Amino acid sequence: MTPIGVHPPRLLYVVSEDWYFVSHRLPMARAARDAGFEVHVATRVRDDAATITAEGFILHPIPFARGRLSPLTSLATIHALRRIHKVVEPAIVHHVSLQPSVLGLIAALDRSVVKINALTGLGYSFTSNTAKARLARSIARPALRLLLNRLGITNLVQNIDDRAALIALGVNPSRIALIRGSGVDVNRFAPLPEPQGPITTAFVGRLLEDKGIRTLIAAHQLLRARGSDMRLLIAGTPDPANPTSVTEQEAVSWNKEPGITWLGQVKDISSLWAQAHLAVLPSRREGLPLSLLEAAACQRAMIATDVPGCREIVVHEKNGLLFPAGDTPALAAALARLAQMPDLRARYAAAARKKAVEEFSADVIGRQIVQLYRRTLDAESQPSQRTRIR
Repeated sequence: MTPIGVHPPRLLYVVSEDWYFVSHRLPMARAARDAGFEVHVATRVRDDAATITAEGFILHPIPFARGRLSPLTSLATIHALRRIHKVVEPAIVHHVSLQPSVLGLIAALDRSVVKINALTGLGYSFTSNTAKARLARSIARPALRLLLNRLGITNLVQNIDDRAALIALGVNPSRIALIRGSGVDVNRFAPLPEPQGPITTAFVGRLLEDKGIRTLIAAHQLLRARGSDMRLLIAGTPDPANPTSVTEQEAVSWNKEPGITWLGQVKDISSLWAQAHLAVLPSRREGLPLSLLEAAACQRAMIATDVPGCREIVVHEKNGLLFPAGDTPALAAALARLAQMPDLRARYAAAARKKAVEEFSADVIGRQIVQLYRRTLDAESQPSQRTRIR
């Protein structure tokens, strides 16, 4: 509780899209609010303003062009953030993802505020090997090294691989904190009985080559060619801001494939897991995939690639199966195995739920993020200890 007459510490989230804040940061922000922080959200506002303000958070619309490097748009975003800093005077600013972190840090260069950069995966520029991505990396590396090592900054990662990547980039380990995800509401996403009918797999995510969606389509086609009656539900939409996105025309064409249903955007994800026996995510790299956490909380066995982020949630032969990224036959084999073994599926599903509750619930992660906020505030208030931020 905040003493009478003392203003609660102000926490400002900087996020590119309002829907992303709602889908990926709401449990974290609720924990901060309940711990006595006054929560502000600076984001591009589209459809979720009412949801954000209903939580008691103070919303600040800003211009944002996610995935675009337009100098004019970037300058407009920086100017808007500087204006918000002057009005709000936050104690902590929490940037979510790489682009908001870079623009937010520039906007706050002369501000005495604790800065937390949630680097949830390093994005297309660091995961792709195209000429464009390599050029972007060569430009970004020295700039990031300079920005991320400044006093008063903590860089928040979600898995040990991303921590190692930041250290390799030249970021001081004392400037890195690890919290595994943003938390999943294990009450909202409760255990569900398996549905009746043919074995059904579900994918939830943006329709990107980097998410492995084409590998999944190919694996499904391979199984159907072998006589399998397996069904596949795909929840998600193309993302034109990402260079690896499929087109809407391609996504629509999947509905012509036997056993495949593209659902587009699904608001009630629990209703999707009620229709599915298995969760699959064939991604090339993740921070900490919320889609798998929600599936695990709903008590679903999982299949995922053996890559950063995914293997934080899926433990091979314990609560699911891992396979090499891009390996269509291996994914098909994993799908067939769990389709044919209901007892194994049930054992993995129970273990998945247990792991979600014990390690990734909103309560667990909420306590960790509040501790980080308080620790960084304490360190910033004691100049002699600033270099000790962990």
